[in-house]
Amino acid sequence: MKAIKKAILLVGGKGTRLMPLTTSVPKPMLRIAGAPVTEHQIIKARDAGVTELVLATSYLADVFKPYFGDGSRFGINIKYAFEDQPLGTGGAIANAAEVLSLASDESIYIFNGDVLSAHDLLAQAELHNRNSAAVTLHLVEVDDARAYGCVPISNEGRVLDFLEKMDNPIAKTINAGCYIFTRTAVEEIPRAQVVSVERETFPQILKSGRPIYGYCNSDYWIDMGTPASMIKASRDLVMNPQISRATPQIQGESLISPTAKVHPNANVGAGSFVEDRVSIGENSHVLGSIIGADSIIEGEVFIENSYLAPHSRVKSGSKLQGEIFGF
Repeated sequence: MKAIKKAILLVGGKGTRLMPLTTSVPKPMLRIAGAPVTEHQIIKARDAGVTELVLATSYLADVFKPYFGDGSRFGINIKYAFEDQPLGTGGAIANAAEVLSLASDESIYIFNGDVLSAHDLLAQAELHNRNSAAVTLHLVEVDDARAYGCVPISNEGRVLDFLEKMDNPIAKTINAGCYIFTRTAVEEIPRAQVVSVERETFPQILKSGRPIYGYCNSDYWIDMGTPASMIKASRDLVMNPQISRATPQIQGESLISPTAKVHPNANVGAGSFVEDRVSIGENSHVLGSIIGADSIIEGEVFIENSYLAPHSRVKSGSKLQGEIFGF
């Protein structure tokens, strides 16, 4: 199988649904289970054999390079592409591809910046190569596709259509946000203009008669588009660290910074992630939550499935359930 060595990671989105978490931090740089979302994705790409990756940036673009640099710390060559104005998924891919030099027969991975998945990239690439596909999408099956739009496929996995959200979807398979593009498919995307791959590029390829395939499986997948789903993603990775190799070694059911101070009578568990210099007081319970750096949780506090902004203070006796606190 011809190995896929290059990738684009789309990290330019503003993260409007994640506000206020993304007021000063772009959504791909929000930390879950010990690392920014983007780091989890980069490590996954590297482990699948990717050696060169472009971060397609726009919103708060300046925060990526100081953290990731040239990628040497992560064992991968990282480059950067910037959009003055958001260009949509297709426009971002076209803009970022300018930074890569692709061979005529080369394909590349494209990753959406707000999705985490445990699916096998090499298996997706094998399907792509075996069928000489123009594009191969990762698809997942959901119980209710009304919120997503759906992607019906044949028994062999060939994509039949791309359908918008509807009250009665004809399929349960949806776009999971990881693609493999041939160089030709990338070069056909118009430059320097807003383009949606979902609404424009993919339907145009189908109309031309060239094959698009869907790699569908049931491995872990989550779209971290909302605060609740981002908290869930962090909780899932802490409880199941094998999902991402970027998740640090974990003792028990929580990931607690060594600089945090947790009272011996406090309970921190159920997949919680506690950042640097946090203080948690006596008889407090922190369950399934993200606690931002330098936060103080006084005694007799109950926190469940919540997000505390850095430098927050939760007073004694408080109860937070499913809340975004400290903004």
